[in-house]
Amino acid sequence: MTSPKNIRNLAIIAHVDHGKTTLVDGLLKAGGTYRENQATTERAMDSMDLEREKGITIKAKNTSVHWNDHIINIVDTPGHADFGGEVERVMKMVDGVLLVVDAYEGPQAQTRFVLKKALAQGLRPVVFVNKMDRPNVDPAKVHDLVLELFLELEATDEQFNAPFIYGSARAGWVSETPDGEQKDMSFLLEKIKQFIPAPVAEEEGEFQMLISNIDWDNFVGRVAVGKITRGSVKMSDRVFILGKEPGEPAKAIKVTKVFQYTGLAFSDAVIGTAGDIVGISGFEDADIGQTVAGSADAPAMPFVAIDPPTIEMQFSVNDSPLAGREGDHVTSRKIRDRLMKEAKANVAIQVRDTELAGIFGVSARGAMQIAVLVEQMRREGFEVCVSRPIAITKKAEDGTTLEPYETMWVESPEEYVGGIMKRIAARKGRIDDIKSHTHSTTIVCTIPTRGIIGFEFELMNLTSGHGIFSHLFKEYAPHCGAMNTRTTGTLVSTESGEATGYALDTIQVRGKLFIGAGDPVYDGMIVGENPRTDDLPVNPTRSKQLTNFRASGTDKGIALTPPIRFSLERAIEYIAGDELVEATPKSIRIRKRILDQNIRAREAKKLKDQSDS
Repeated sequence: MTSPKNIRNLAIIAHVDHGKTTLVDGLLKAGGTYRENQATTERAMDSMDLEREKGITIKAKNTSVHWNDHIINIVDTPGHADFGGEVERVMKMVDGVLLVVDAYEGPQAQTRFVLKKALAQGLRPVVFVNKMDRPNVDPAKVHDLVLELFLELEATDEQFNAPFIYGSARAGWVSETPDGEQKDMSFLLEKIKQFIPAPVAEEEGEFQMLISNIDWDNFVGRVAVGKITRGSVKMSDRVFILGKEPGEPAKAIKVTKVFQYTGLAFSDAVIGTAGDIVGISGFEDADIGQTVAGSADAPAMPFVAIDPPTIEMQFSVNDSPLAGREGDHVTSRKIRDRLMKEAKANVAIQVRDTELAGIFGVSARGAMQIAVLVEQMRREGFEVCVSRPIAITKKAEDGTTLEPYETMWVESPEEYVGGIMKRIAARKGRIDDIKSHTHSTTIVCTIPTRGIIGFEFELMNLTSGHGIFSHLFKEYAPHCGAMNTRTTGTLVSTESGEATGYALDTIQVRGKLFIGAGDPVYDGMIVGENPRTDDLPVNPTRSKQLTNFRASGTDKGIALTPPIRFSLERAIEYIAGDELVEATPKSIRIRKRILDQNIRAREAKKLKDQSDS
């Protein structure tokens, strides 16, 4: 049994792409996780395919370094603002944080968010200034910016006096000062042992644990992960999972297995001790935030407050003519079960049934979080239609409508600043500050959440890929009125069948194509973009009529412009309110919500009459 004084529990937090997961790789190597002859992989903690493809962390994951006589439990957290709920839920599981900051960029938007949550929980920070091997780094300036952030977030004296370590996670060295002697990663482990406090846990007494994560084991099923705050637990113990609401009865369960983290995997633990992060199986149903205790009348432990979602999208059954051709799970019951399963494992996502059958409202922090869910469902064989994200509004006491606003930071070369400010103004943004740097300019603005939807791709085109931006929820404020973020219309198919090169050759002069010759199309499917604001009906299936005097080979060869192929995130942010994205395991299509052209025209006329009256 390991004493709580020999255990350290910490979360690694930072802005996206500041090197958290690479740093975990270095700590695992320093802790002896890999044998000398064992092949190692980069970003070992990014276990999901999507994480490796996108190069970001999506799910918070646990690992452990058994170093000397200490157990150092590490939680790798996401750095993207949309996945902030993953950071919030692990705060009750750790006793300190390792704050990673880029030596060139300094603290960014998500750095502020995650650090604020950590400091509010009273967690002790250790600051690691990463990427010291990059050109143009300014560690002294970054040091001052971090201290300013500590002051701004009202850190205690103990938190403000956090130690600073400098180094390069990728190169595998650390130093006590910016230009000091380079040491290996075991020096950082020593600093963690020295400055991160041991967990506050009672070795004696009745078992108690707060569930902070849900994992899965192929042999025993659902595994509840959390930090034991009192007592111990072993296989065959009888424990109680307390109800979610006051007055809800506790459920007795028999512990079928106790898991402990060792390196990158679970290992069977003889006994789970106070202060350690362990997994317990035996639950049919257990949710994040519930308390597991040794008796049914034990008090429930408080769970960290999760910020509410700010956007909502509708998921519906795929009812297009091409439905069921590529996916295995196409019914509303299957889709609902999958969404409810996701809501249990992801505290930042909320799912509700709408008034319409087969349509579900899914709320989250940002469009990317929901796009990741849709991509996961596609890969699992689901077919689903999703709507454009809409901001979740509230009513003030005086009856005015409030909508979410965010603080947005845009960084780009100076020559693009004028165009960026014009686009921010069109999206009802308000410029708060402009900072000039040696190689770039940073624009700080306050913008409605709905103004951020689709801004990333606009910025990419405007700056030829040189612009980056990040955002953070600020407040609910009065609604700023109508906003038109898309200034183009669409080319809508009026026929079903297979697109022909002959038809597309005549259509491409009207706008940009989203499909190529041979692609299946149907009535109501969007096949291209119209430069004008209205929708233009087209027939992409038309073929050349051949006669005795018109042969197929006598005309000039058809040269089609390569079509624009949307990624899932781009398609979701591109569509208008009356359009849907049809996501299947093999295809991403854009379509009108109402497929029949005549019904669409009647509905549009009805809406116009209502607005006129």
